[in-house]
Amino acid sequence: MPFSKLGLAKPILEGVRAMGWTDPTPIQLRAIPLLLEGRDVIGSAQTGTGKTGAFSLPFLSKIGKAHGKTRVLILEPTRELASQVETAIRDYARFTDLTVAVIYGGVGYGKQVDALKNGVDVIVATPGRLLDHMRQRVAKMDSIDFVVLDEADRMLDMGFLPDVKQILQKCPKERQTALFSATIPPEIETLITWAMNDPETIEIGMRRSPKDTINHVIYPVAEKQKLDLLFGILEGLNYDSVIIFTRTKVGADRISGQLKRKNHAVATLHSDRTQRDREKALKGFRDGKYEVMVATDIASRGLDITNVSHVINYDVPQHPEDYVHRIGRTGRHEATGDAFTLMVAEDVQHVDAIERFIGRNIERAKLDDFKYTYTTILDEKRFKGVSVRDRKMKTARVGKGQHFGFGGRRGGRRRR
Repeated sequence: MPFSKLGLAKPILEGVRAMGWTDPTPIQLRAIPLLLEGRDVIGSAQTGTGKTGAFSLPFLSKIGKAHGKTRVLILEPTRELASQVETAIRDYARFTDLTVAVIYGGVGYGKQVDALKNGVDVIVATPGRLLDHMRQRVAKMDSIDFVVLDEADRMLDMGFLPDVKQILQKCPKERQTALFSATIPPEIETLITWAMNDPETIEIGMRRSPKDTINHVIYPVAEKQKLDLLFGILEGLNYDSVIIFTRTKVGADRISGQLKRKNHAVATLHSDRTQRDREKALKGFRDGKYEVMVATDIASRGLDITNVSHVINYDVPQHPEDYVHRIGRTGRHEATGDAFTLMVAEDVQHVDAIERFIGRNIERAKLDDFKYTYTTILDEKRFKGVSVRDRKMKTARVGKGQHFGFGGRRGGRRRR
């Protein structure tokens, strides 16, 4: 069914057409009619499935023309997500007079205050900064008709749930609410019961299943050799761009420094970086100025980063859901990609949990010609029938299913 049959307002439909879209994605096909009908919706879909359009297009259609007061509130867990959603909404609403403001921390208050005082139809915000404006009586929620809680489980993980509840308490009870979340832990169930009215649940695909276009490999290694193994993997790969995930901000800075000393062009992304530095890092990575990004889990969800050929988990994520979201940065839009994970002895239980969560065993491999220090996790008996094999990086698969020759970052053919 094309967008033209979904009941969207004509100006919004023109915006969709201007973007070159003709047919909705599965999550859009199911969510848009329900939201246009006035139903509350709980949505679950994998990253890159058109979720932003699923909640933005119907609400923009319903508010119609500018009213000089805020009618749509979209809450996001991170500044990057908020900025990305604001940009998308401007594209969708390009043939209307609707206004949108993005509100997040890490930047000055002045422009945000001016936008809020002038009156905007749509606010896209992170909870903490929005609460600041509400306490100063700059942002008012009494005219809100539509609320979106995007990445609700991530807001829970980041400790934003109390802020979210405070914000919702200031919104009219007679409102329409959409909630999107990869998982529904008990705290989110409680929020749903409290904040939503008889919601319809939409789940597209298997929530726990990584994309079939991603090749998974685990590299067992002794703790003291992790960094050397990372260098070995990178030197043996042909790649355009790779994201390396760490568990901590300190770890991200340390690895970035080591990679820079080896002449890698590196961007670093974590919450201690200034907003200006984060935006500069993202732009440089997208534009090809940086070939490696080292990041904490702030980058694992929702960021608009395409053409990532490899994801490397330097630290095993402690929550299985985070594994799925991290590796979802590669293998997007039907391209193929590789997800490599370095595993030390203390990570075994977390890897077991990941395999149970995604319903598959992940191949274990040893890097060919790497001089390993013995560790018990190199014993095959630890792998429940998954053997450890030598892996020659010259056959590593990168983007669009192609196999390229050995050459590292300075040699061989590179994916375009």
